[in-house]
Amino acid sequence: MRGVDLAEVRRVLAFMQENGLEEFEYERRGVHIRLKRASAHPVAEQRPAATAETAAAHAAAPPAVPASSHERAKEAGRAEDVHVIKSPIVGTFYSSPTPEAEPFVLVGSRVETGQVLCIIEAMKLMNEIESDVAGEVVQVLVENGHPVEYGAALFGIRVQGRKK
Repeated sequence: MRGVDLAEVRRVLAFMQENGLEEFEYERRGVHIRLKRASAHPVAEQRPAATAETAAAHAAAPPAVPASSHERAKEAGRAEDVHVIKSPIVGTFYSSPTPEAEPFVLVGSRVETGQVLCIIEAMKLMNEIESDVAGEVVQVLVENGHPVEYGAALFGIRVQGRKK
């Protein structure tokens, strides 16, 4: 491929693998490259265990909402047996494609596997987060425009076929 440094592409692929990224896009010297890898399992499931330092940092920070999204997701999972969609990256959560557009999904929306649920902006890249299950959205755990961390619970989805 003329103009493409394959060694650089390999480094980007390795970077994606190391950081759990499913999609990466950049432009350099007039060459535009977009890499997207398929994932059988959500990347967020590979999250390393929290260290004492990260636990202390979270404990020291005052909560912006009454309960963290992790706690709400746990409660939702117990109460309704829902599947939790987690953030595969750190960034800013957007519920719609543009500020004036309707949200991709709302509580009560039916979703299909592969359907876009939200966008997370990370380093000026807009990353579409897709559902890995079909079902009904029973919880939206993040407010539009708020920051999210890697592994943060975004949505609770009652998987199609499970009872209420």
